[in-house]
Amino acid sequence: MRALKLSVVSIVCAYLLLLTGCESPQQKDLRIQNDTQRKHIAELESELQATSLQLEQAKRQFADAKEKGGIEVDTLQQKIAALEEDLAKKKELIASMQQRLLSGAALPIELSAKLEDFAKANEQMVSFDPNTGIVKFKSDLLFEKGSDKVAPAAAEAVKSLCGILNSEEGKKFDIIIAGHTDDLPILKPDTRAQHPTNWHLSADRAISVLDVMGTNNIDPKRMSVRGFSEYRPVAPNSPGKKGNPQNRRVEIYIVPEGV
Repeated sequence: MRALKLSVVSIVCAYLLLLTGCESPQQKDLRIQNDTQRKHIAELESELQATSLQLEQAKRQFADAKEKGGIEVDTLQQKIAALEEDLAKKKELIASMQQRLLSGAALPIELSAKLEDFAKANEQMVSFDPNTGIVKFKSDLLFEKGSDKVAPAAAEAVKSLCGILNSEEGKKFDIIIAGHTDDLPILKPDTRAQHPTNWHLSADRAISVLDVMGTNNIDPKRMSVRGFSEYRPVAPNSPGKKGNPQNRRVEIYIVPEGV
């Protein structure tokens, strides 16, 4: 009888796991938080679009009033300043929320320790933030200049990282690969033919890292890529579009499975 009860309980548990997608309580909570976060981001983006339209309309009204010498010039100028400030705050808030969405939860101690050791062994090329679970590669060492081809030494480092991500602790997590550039425009014709803009270069570099990880037995279902171009700098770029090496990077986010 006891064995029968246990079998029934096992069947019910298995059925419930099937319905919930085999989520752990931590994964379920994080998924709910992320769903709520995505809704908030979508609402803010809608507000951002509406504010942008208001700003364009106010600028047209200001140009007309200035040309005709209307008395509304000062009022419209104040309105434009307020809308621009509101727009900047919304953009900053969206970027912050998207960053939190990517960062996920703290990693298990064993996995975090392995990643810290990996970063120390490759400190010229790699850094690791245990608070966010982000592994960061310097693009200047990861790729050949102006290229999305992964340098041989960097490919070896990515291979070592894959060994950690395929460990017992690591394989429970998914991977988001995000490419970033500085604000230097792509000028060389040969480079521009392959990567027309910094958007293309950032995404292409993320895909190249994904390809290396794929050849090192990371399940494709665990991976996704993003390209942020020059729009998420970690340090100020030099004036006159002279860039900053710190902003040329590839970030690997280690997030709970299915998030």
